[in-house]
Amino acid sequence: MDKELLAAHVEEVLREAGFSTSERCYLRPRSFDLAARRGDQFLFLKILSNIDGLNERTALEIRRLARHLLASPILVGEKTRDQYLERGAVYFRYGIPTLSLFTLADCLLEGALPLVYAAHGGLYVRIDGERMRQIRLARGISLGALAAELGVSRRTISKYEVEDMDTSVDVALRLEEILNEELIEPVDPFQTEAAGAEKAEARGPVTDNILRLLLEIGFEVVPTTQAPFNAITREGKLVVLTGVGKFSQSIVKKARLMSSLSSVARTKSVVIVDGETKLECVEETALIEKRELEDIDETRDFEDLVAEKQSK
Repeated sequence: MDKELLAAHVEEVLREAGFSTSERCYLRPRSFDLAARRGDQFLFLKILSNIDGLNERTALEIRRLARHLLASPILVGEKTRDQYLERGAVYFRYGIPTLSLFTLADCLLEGALPLVYAAHGGLYVRIDGERMRQIRLARGISLGALAAELGVSRRTISKYEVEDMDTSVDVALRLEEILNEELIEPVDPFQTEAAGAEKAEARGPVTDNILRLLLEIGFEVVPTTQAPFNAITREGKLVVLTGVGKFSQSIVKKARLMSSLSSVARTKSVVIVDGETKLECVEETALIEKRELEDIDETRDFEDLVAEKQSK
C-alpha cells in the first residue's frame, strides 16, 4: 500500500472514531502529516508505508512539537524492512510509538489497546508485578516454588514483582496459566509527554531576526526545522503557531495550512510578514507585518493585535 492510500485509510479511521483532523501537511519539509483531536486527546501522526523511512532528526522534531502542544506522537506504518507490522503490537521508532493501520483502528474504534510491544529480540509484554505478588502471597506460594514451576530463577520472579520487569509473551502466558489470573497490562501508545520532559535535548538557538523580536517582547520561542510553521511561540496559556517570511502565494498556502492545524491544536496561528501585505488574515491565521511587531512591547499587545486582525 503506498503512502497516499495508507494516509487516506488513517483519516477514515480517525473520522469514524470521532476525531476532527487538520488538512494533510503537503508543504516540504514536513515532520508530521496530520493532526487529529477527539476531546482532550490530541495526536500528531506521521504516516509511512515503511517505518524505517523515519529518521532520527525528524523523530526528534515530532516529539518536540508533541511535548510543547501536549500531543501524542504516533507513527502509522505497514512494515519494517521486509516484515509487516503485527496487529495488536506496538513498535517504537526513535521513541515514537508505531502502529499498523489495523492496530490503530483496534485502539480508536474498539478501545482495545495492544498487549504486546516489539523490541530487540522479539515481542514482549508488561506484567502487573504488584498484582502478581499479591496473588502469590495470598495463595502461599513461595518465590522458589513459582520460579521452579516457571523454569526461571527466584531473582527473575522478584524482578517481575518489584521492578515490573517485562518478559516474553510465552513466559507471561505461562505465568497467567499457573496463577489462573490475568497479569498482562496493555500498552498505551497515546500517553502524552509533559512539556518539561525534554531531558538533555538541546533546543536550537533563535537566530531568525523576526523570531528574536518575539523573544524581546517576552515570549518563549521554540524554533522548528521541518514543520509547516517556523516556531511555537508561547507565554502562559497563549500558544501561537508562528510563521515568518516575505508575502507570497507560498506564504498564503502556509497560512491556510497553519489555520487548519491551529484549529485542531486549539492554538492561535500567526504569520509575520517581512514587508507589506494588504491581508489581515488567511482564514484564522493573522498576518502581521514586521513593522507592526516592532511597535509592540508586551505580549498582551501582541495578543490584542492578533484578535483585532482575526475579527476583521
